[in-house]
Order: sequence, then C-alpha cells, then structure tokens
Amino acid sequence: NKKMNEQENIKLAERAYETFTTGDAESFVNLFSEDVTWNAPEIENLPLQMKFSGRDKLTAVLSEHGNYEEYLKMEPTEFIAQGDKVVVLGNLVARSKQTNNQYETDFVHVFTVKDGKFVAFLEFLDNAAAGRAHTAAKSA
Repeated sequence: NKKMNEQENIKLAERAYETFTTGDAESFVNLFSEDVTWNAPEIENLPLQMKFSGRDKLTAVLSEHGNYEEYLKMEPTEFIAQGDKVVVLGNLVARSKQTNNQYETDFVHVFTVKDGKFVAFLEFLDNAAAGRAHTAAKSA
C-alpha cells in the first residue's frame, strides 16, 4: 500500500530530526543504510567533506562536525512524501564555533528510503550565509 509506505517514510524522517536534535547520534546514524550516499553543500571555511557514501563515514563526519558548528535550532516545518522520497522543508539556526557567528537559513532535505532505511540524503541550504558565519571578520 503506497499511502501506508509514504506515512511510514514520514515517520522515519521525523525520527531522524528527533534523534539528531536530542544528540542521539547512534540512533540517528542507524536510520541510514550501510552504503548511504550523502550529498550536502560545501560550506566555505568549514573543512568537512559533505559529499560521501557509507554509514561509517557518516558517523565520522558527524562527530567532526561537532567541533566546528552547533545547531541552535533545527526545525522541520513540512514533510512531503511521494514514492520512496521524503522532502522536508524547514529552517535552522547554527553557530560557528570558530567565529561565534550565527546564521539562519531555510533548508530542503530529500531522503530516499529503501527497506526501512535511508539510502540517500540530499541537502539544500543557504551555504553563502553559512560560509559568512564561518569566516572570521578581518581586523582593520
């Protein structure tokens, strides 16, 4: 039943934000397949590889990410499911740990689900605003 599957996929996506925002990294990562492909925009002055594949790599990138940035808000506002995709619209506020600057941006996350796991993740956000936050002000 297609409709039921789409509802299940939305539940899975909701769980991703719950586990992420409560800092339960292990449960978050376990929602993804072993060979997940991750595709997020590069952010200037954030020295992290944002396009990769594999759940092990996801674990590594997440723990490294915590050294550079913290999310003050990660708020999904709409979940749209069709077929094997869940598109999530929302907004976030993050702070650069290097510069202490914050940025706010809307985001679009696209999850692809297969056999109850995420097999692909795609992110769109204002990476120019993020890059500015991660760039230290030049002193005069």
